[in-house]
Amino acid sequence: VEDAGGKCLACAVDIRNDGAIQSAMKEAADKFGGIDILINNASAISLTGTAATDPKRFDLMMGINARGTYMCSKFALPYLQKSSNPHILNISPPLNMNPRWFKDHVAYTMAKYGMSMCVLGMSEEFKPLSIAVNALWPRTAIYTAAMEMLGGGSEVANQCRKPEIMSDAAYVMLTRKSSEYTGNFAIDDEVLTSAGVNDLDQYAWVPGSTLLPDFFLDGEDPHKIRQQMEEKGATPAFGGGSKSAAGGPAQTFSAIEGLLSEDLVSSMNGVFQFNLTGPEEGVWFIDLKTGSGKLGQGEAPGGANCTMTLDSEDFVKMFKGELKAVSAFMSGKLKIQGDMGLAMKLEKLMNKMDKSKL
Repeated sequence: VEDAGGKCLACAVDIRNDGAIQSAMKEAADKFGGIDILINNASAISLTGTAATDPKRFDLMMGINARGTYMCSKFALPYLQKSSNPHILNISPPLNMNPRWFKDHVAYTMAKYGMSMCVLGMSEEFKPLSIAVNALWPRTAIYTAAMEMLGGGSEVANQCRKPEIMSDAAYVMLTRKSSEYTGNFAIDDEVLTSAGVNDLDQYAWVPGSTLLPDFFLDGEDPHKIRQQMEEKGATPAFGGGSKSAAGGPAQTFSAIEGLLSEDLVSSMNGVFQFNLTGPEEGVWFIDLKTGSGKLGQGEAPGGANCTMTLDSEDFVKMFKGELKAVSAFMSGKLKIQGDMGLAMKLEKLMNKMDKSKL
């Protein structure tokens, strides 16, 4: 921001903490002489069904998306009332009540729609104060860290637009007169075309490519979105049933056994246990702490430093490079108990695997 000629105040804030929000608001007002704009962008996402969504993940999404947006708006209100053109902009979707946007990830949809319901209610509530409250949502997937995680890696980038389309659209909205422009659920490309921007291809990571539609829009289907991602080489970490994993866990462990060495043990220094569910249910362990390493079926002798629980097909996909461990963990497919640092080291082992043997 400062390199571009602006002034900046960086604040580390957990928006689930009311005191932290209030302190950041005061710091900003003291530094800049007031607050004109609040952008509620912070969100947590887990595209998991009801059975796979644990209470902590549910509370995280509701605490950040719905409650966090509400409280940030509440605590910004006294400062916005003093502005000559005050705006609140929530990065949230139109309120689409089609059940297909609920059935695969009801908790996330509830939390995200909480942000949109703030727009619906506060835009009317704050009209007498001339405080605009609007929502902005992208037409297509935007390539961010979250999209890389949900798409299973960087392969999804060529189906996405750049974040600049959202910032340019936000600029158009935030420079409009707050007393006249409020209560809108805007889509990024529609905002820009209404402002005279006709070259939308400039925002594509790969100009001319087929773009991936975003969630919650009419005419789109979450399963077709997943299918398009797969057809273009991405590995989505959400939705759909897993395909049969050829070879199975036994073949994967056999390939891992060929990698065991004293050097690997020295670099890993830990014992893993894999509790596999699904079509090839079972318990396996890999000892990368003693000697030149060993593995086998059953619980780890002497206990494990890191225990991973996941579907047997997803286990094979992880070692084949078709499913990233971080994507599996963030989407709820992979549960980890014990040493998280050791779990991260395991990806090094996955990268060494000869995929032809799996």
